[in-house]
Amino acid sequence: MSQPTTAYYRLQAQLEKIIKATPNGEKLPSEPKLAKTLKVSRATLREAMRIYEVQGLIRRKQGIGTFVVASPQIIESGLEALESIETLAEHIGMEVTMGDLEITHIEANAAQAEILDLSVGAALITVKRVIKTDNRPVAFLIDTLPEHILTPADLDGGFTGSVLDLLLHRGDPALSISKTEISASPAPIEVARALEIQRGDTLLLLSAHLFTNIAKVIDISYSYFLPGYFNFHVVRKVGHTNQIT
Repeated sequence: MSQPTTAYYRLQAQLEKIIKATPNGEKLPSEPKLAKTLKVSRATLREAMRIYEVQGLIRRKQGIGTFVVASPQIIESGLEALESIETLAEHIGMEVTMGDLEITHIEANAAQAEILDLSVGAALITVKRVIKTDNRPVAFLIDTLPEHILTPADLDGGFTGSVLDLLLHRGDPALSISKTEISASPAPIEVARALEIQRGDTLLLLSAHLFTNIAKVIDISYSYFLPGYFNFHVVRKVGHTNQIT
């Protein structure tokens, strides 16, 4: 193991010890003081602290300082069934609220048109929303779907921001499956701002296409999650699907 790597792990261990020794809600020493104590540059210190920020163990408040927070309650779910964050949180008695909600009307680009089986320039609607728990932004969700799927009545009638819950409640169109890809993603600037983290911080990204019962994609979604607040898992069968006995 190289010396710089060893030094960085040592720094993380020292930081973790300081965080654990600080009561929840209390402020950590200032960055200059911490950097001096740990004998590192402020840039190196910030880089090390980012890990604990996305884990939900500390929270930086601009112009005020960095605070230790209680270990977050985790939303844990299998990926075999598609459910909204609100539904998952309800299962474990966790309170979540919607932060900023942005609804925009756009024209389909070539990639969107191909996925949604529409013409380039077709009318689409994009729903972006922030999910919070304990007043902390923990997820940023983006849904893009044909404009006719979400009517003005839908959007004005107490819309909570959950496209999935709205469609399930309405029952039209009938839904069948969601094809989802899971990856680690550096936070784009828009997402970083919404989640109050640094651009490039590693997030859990679920990219999904929602299908109707006639195998037509009606929703393209990108869901960014702070890793410290979510734990997704998959239950898989062992061995081949078709076994000879």
